[in-house]
Amino acid sequence: MSREDSLNEPGETSVFQMPIRRATPEDIPALISLERRAATAAHWTTEQYEAAFASGALPRQFLVVEEQSGVQGFIVGRAIGEEWEIENIAVAEPIRSRGLGTRLLGEFLDLARGRGARAVFLEVRESNLAARRLYEKWVFIESGRRRRYYRDPEEDAIFYRLDFA
Repeated sequence: MSREDSLNEPGETSVFQMPIRRATPEDIPALISLERRAATAAHWTTEQYEAAFASGALPRQFLVVEEQSGVQGFIVGRAIGEEWEIENIAVAEPIRSRGLGTRLLGEFLDLARGRGARAVFLEVRESNLAARRLYEKWVFIESGRRRRYYRDPEEDAIFYRLDFA
């Protein structure tokens, strides 16, 4: 038994065995359901998700990770020239803190780097310490702050940036 398998309950799939793939418009209900249950995720409307997948829309990269029971996490971002922005990331509550966010972020960074990105940036709620630790683990550097950026509750946004050198 591998170390990863020993961290799981009997019959559970290791997060390292869950496949990561590109999302499709058919995933929209699962994406919405997942981000609605993740308090720190950005909450988009159904129309915003549909527009993101529409032909002619700004090209976005949606990656999902799933197991037999469905989508367990996703990350979405877009290229703006040679810079990429991470717009949202969410992982199902039962499997948080098991490395899935790290896997999704790593796949996204590999995709961005492979497509010529020179940097990746994002913003995160100041109080979202788990996300901030994840980004800092990947050597994102805090690069700014926007006062009272978030609502419900009102909170500052912390900007992070990762430069590919």
